[in-house]
Amino acid sequence: MSETHTNADAAGGTAESLRTPIVAVLGHVDHGKTTLLDKIRGSAVTDGEAGAITQHIGATAVPLETVSELAGSLVDPDDFDLPGLLFIDTPGHHSFSTLRSRGGALADIAILVVDVNDGFQPQTIEALDILRRTETPFVVAANKIDTVPGWNPQSDVPIQESYDAQSDRARATLDENLYELIGELSDHDFSADMYWRVQNFANNVGVVPTSAETGEGVPDVLTVLMGLSQRYLKDAMAIDVDGPGAGTVLEVKDQKGFGTAIDVVLYDGTVRSDDTIVVGASGDPIVTDVRALLQPRPLAEIRTESRFEQVDAVSAAAGLKIAAPELDSAMAGAPVRVVRDQPREEVVAAVEEELAAIGVTTQEEGVVVKADTLGSLEAVADALEEAEIPIVRAEVGAVAPRDVTVASTADEEKHETVLAFSVDVLDNAADLAEESGVRIFESDVIYRLVEEYDEFVTERERSQQDAILENISRPARFQLLPDHTFRQNDPAVVGVEVLTGTLKRNARVVDFSGSEPKRIGEVNGIQDQGEDVDQARKGDRVSVAIDGPTVGRQIEEGDELWVGLPEKHAKVLEQELTEDIPADEADALRMYLDKHRRRDPFWGK
Repeated sequence: MSETHTNADAAGGTAESLRTPIVAVLGHVDHGKTTLLDKIRGSAVTDGEAGAITQHIGATAVPLETVSELAGSLVDPDDFDLPGLLFIDTPGHHSFSTLRSRGGALADIAILVVDVNDGFQPQTIEALDILRRTETPFVVAANKIDTVPGWNPQSDVPIQESYDAQSDRARATLDENLYELIGELSDHDFSADMYWRVQNFANNVGVVPTSAETGEGVPDVLTVLMGLSQRYLKDAMAIDVDGPGAGTVLEVKDQKGFGTAIDVVLYDGTVRSDDTIVVGASGDPIVTDVRALLQPRPLAEIRTESRFEQVDAVSAAAGLKIAAPELDSAMAGAPVRVVRDQPREEVVAAVEEELAAIGVTTQEEGVVVKADTLGSLEAVADALEEAEIPIVRAEVGAVAPRDVTVASTADEEKHETVLAFSVDVLDNAADLAEESGVRIFESDVIYRLVEEYDEFVTERERSQQDAILENISRPARFQLLPDHTFRQNDPAVVGVEVLTGTLKRNARVVDFSGSEPKRIGEVNGIQDQGEDVDQARKGDRVSVAIDGPTVGRQIEEGDELWVGLPEKHAKVLEQELTEDIPADEADALRMYLDKHRRRDPFWGK
């Protein structure tokens, strides 16, 4: 085994009492998150001292000295007390929302990567929502400046030096894109400007033009991150290095030779190879003894996480793999606590309290929600609450048959659904959903998931209302046209003009010229220029076959007749469907109700 890690070893810094700030990288797919991390990581390995940069599980630590080398004249190590930066290297808002500490975001600071040519995309907006909700300070990397037409790349230099080397045309195109980006940030209530113009980073977001491919602007990104961390996060970085470790589960997976292990980001204290830990789980918290602490070998030797070394201890801030018995039910996003000086029961209670803080409020009726992590689950639940969509069950993990079964028992059809955020749907669950008519919505963008569900509910309600309207009597007033009697009776066939409303086949016909309607007969056919039709609307002139009356006795040319509405139908139309029928039909309904209510004020109520 290696020697015990000190805080300086684990976090890549020199100050025992200050931990490394944790940096998350967010942004839309393909906008360059991974490339930016790879650029920082690769340059640090190439330019820094051998082994100066250390790779952690799910994170990469870049010490202050290496940051200074990469940033050149922009960063003077003597100006900083913080030991460097720890980048979470599983980029994306999923990992960001997974990583939590004490009910907030675990990341201390973030980079929002935006393609300077594409601008805002769905996951950009989602990332901004998460940053706003968690109140996490961030810098915008306006990436891919090297793809601006006519751009002349200047590898690894600060952005203003590169900008000065460009043609007027390239600069003008970049300026236009940057100010459009600043405008989009403003549209989402973030005041922003070029980072060198920002006076107060507490109130304004700094925008840094970058190219993750060429390294242009990367020195500036590192400079702004270090400056922000030093200015605003220094007090929060003070930790008791020797205290019991506290962290968050990033992922649960099998580790060859060790069984189930958890990838953890440690943000406080130290975890040792002989510690007892408490881990948040889908049931009661897990209390178990550490079997092994694992870290990747140095980046200078290996670029992947496929080979690990066992260590005696790891101190914050760091990413590590913890192997221990009985970790199968551990959850991504759950807290991890070391039991040392505190009684075990107090540590278990603290974990339970933290899990309760990110619990989702469920109701007796609602949709089923599945998400990849606790943080994601909470974010989805928040979005559903805003949209006033109730939740009956919410859990971390793949969609399983039991989730479909719960959804299938909903009282309302619109709740016979499962909303799956960034998780797999097991084959047998998909089969069961198809058999039982349960809808499963899948997305890795929260607001899209909510939108798709809303669209489904709206369409379903529209279909249901259409079905009701199809089977309900519709109000109409029509006039028998002079000289348009084609047959006097059995049935009477007459030409009519629809004055208002919708005249449908099988409608009851009444004469409402008196104080109450007198039944005349029933429409058994409508023809428009010799073609059979199901209905006629306001302004239409059609021939109508009416069973019951004889022209010249019960009805006369020039008469105004009505469709007779059953009281129940009139009530449904007035109370539930007024907005779903045409305005002239609503007018016909009001006129019809007025006639009835002169005789009986409570008719149809």
